Amino acid sequence: MEQFRLVLAVILSTAILFGWQYFFAPPVPSPKSIEISTTADNQINILPDLRIAINHDREEILKQDFEQRIKIFNEYVSGSISLQGARLDDLILLKYRKDLTTKDKVVLLSPQNTQKSYFAEFGWLSTNNKFDLPNNKTIWKVGDTGNPNTANLCWINNQGIKFTIKITLDENYLFDINQGIENTSSEDIIVYPYTSVNRSYGQNESNAIVHEGAIAVFDNQLTEYSFSDLKEESIEKKQQKGWIGFSDKYWLVSILPNQNALFNAKLTWFGNKYQADILQNKITVSSGQSFNNTVRLFAGAKNIDLLHQYQNQYHIPLFDRAVDFGILYFITKPIFLLLNYFYNVVGNFGVAILILTIFIKVLLFPLTYKGFVNMNRLKVLQPQLATIKEMYGNDTVAFQKSVMELYKKEKVNPISGCLPLLLQMPVFFALYKVLSVTIEMRHAPFFGWIKDLSAPDPTTIFNLFGLLPWSVPSFLMIGVLPILMAITMHMQQSLNPAPADPTQALVMKYLPLIFVFVFASFPSGLVLYWTWSNILSIIQQIVIKRIVK
Repeated sequence: MEQFRLVLAVILSTAILFGWQYFFAPPVPSPKSIEISTTADNQINILPDLRIAINHDREEILKQDFEQRIKIFNEYVSGSISLQGARLDDLILLKYRKDLTTKDKVVLLSPQNTQKSYFAEFGWLSTNNKFDLPNNKTIWKVGDTGNPNTANLCWINNQGIKFTIKITLDENYLFDINQGIENTSSEDIIVYPYTSVNRSYGQNESNAIVHEGAIAVFDNQLTEYSFSDLKEESIEKKQQKGWIGFSDKYWLVSILPNQNALFNAKLTWFGNKYQADILQNKITVSSGQSFNNTVRLFAGAKNIDLLHQYQNQYHIPLFDRAVDFGILYFITKPIFLLLNYFYNVVGNFGVAILILTIFIKVLLFPLTYKGFVNMNRLKVLQPQLATIKEMYGNDTVAFQKSVMELYKKEKVNPISGCLPLLLQMPVFFALYKVLSVTIEMRHAPFFGWIKDLSAPDPTTIFNLFGLLPWSVPSFLMIGVLPILMAITMHMQQSLNPAPADPTQALVMKYLPLIFVFVFASFPSGLVLYWTWSNILSIIQQIVIKRIVK
């Protein structure tokens, strides 16, 4: 039965690893160029802009519109607001690079008619055409604020009604949008304030590692929609409390309406763009009166501490769930919080992973010890098992019955040794998820050649780890860490007796080599965890052997 335990471990590990690699390999995005239009409601509709989409260069458009823009920035973001349409359509994340090979920062929002247009828009709708309302062609005037994180916009229609939009950026990624109306006309006006987020591109393929698409909290429940879902059907809810937006792997743009008022939330695809919009309830502004409406917009990195802060400060339900911790949320998030705690202590996520591994090993030590003791009992029973085998020959049923009676008599559990491995699998998956979806792990360095724990080991043995000037194909990228993992795995196996069955022994012999190719494409942080876990397991086995003796 020791062989059974080993084979079971091999089958479980190999099946899970290969299955994970097959089903969870991230697809390559294929962005599309799509034209943008304005928001829509179930009762109030605005015709889309029918101009042909042109993929202009982003910097070219910003340069041309320079005089019709107002800058807005802080330590974390830099961008501008277009005075035509009062659009927030230019935002760069100053703390994040596109990749480790460039100093270019991550571009989050871009103007209309660029290849990846992505912007937020604010305004009013009405069922009454008697009054002029600002639209996406309106040129707003700028009021002086003296602050780089505040923009005051103003527009007066032909009836003398004054519309204002005050956009204030906090010290991170949250925009406060205050929409005001001063009704100086002789009649009452009825309006519906709206906020919309438009983007012209989406992920065409599903990605089981992390959700990329529309995201919303409806009725205190997080709901995720792929871009293909929106093409099939629009989603619309009328509710109080919640939020909607678009989520990418590390970035989020979401509308956070007033949580104390009813609003209409809608996610849709117009055939040329994706849109999320919030339409507030009807507002009547009497003659000589004024009204202000406030909504918030988050546009930035999905930092879990920051999301928690906003969630508690503004009572936004489930805002921390914008980070896709998956169905193992109850394991994944605690693993991340523990890892982040260790990082705050030592200042290096790689070292934090090593400490986390030690913590898990200590936690599972009683089960590991019990499994090892059971394995040693099985060794003692080997002569009796051999006798039973000779006694019953090919009578498998009688042989299994006698073996189980022997185990029961000697109080031995033949599969208890597999329990620590099975308990480590959820931790393994949770750590994989943490490395794949959390912004804190993006471009997080370890030491030496490991510059990004969320990416595979960049070295390969096939060019002598960079000594030879040869660009190696991706399937031959076998780095230092996967090789170290295989070596430690082989050393761990050598401490155990080889299976009696030749086939099982052959599988165990080549399993480390198989794992080299499987782990080569995994995040470096995950391979580091597995390698260090193997080393600790070797130490544990040596210590337990001495304790048992």
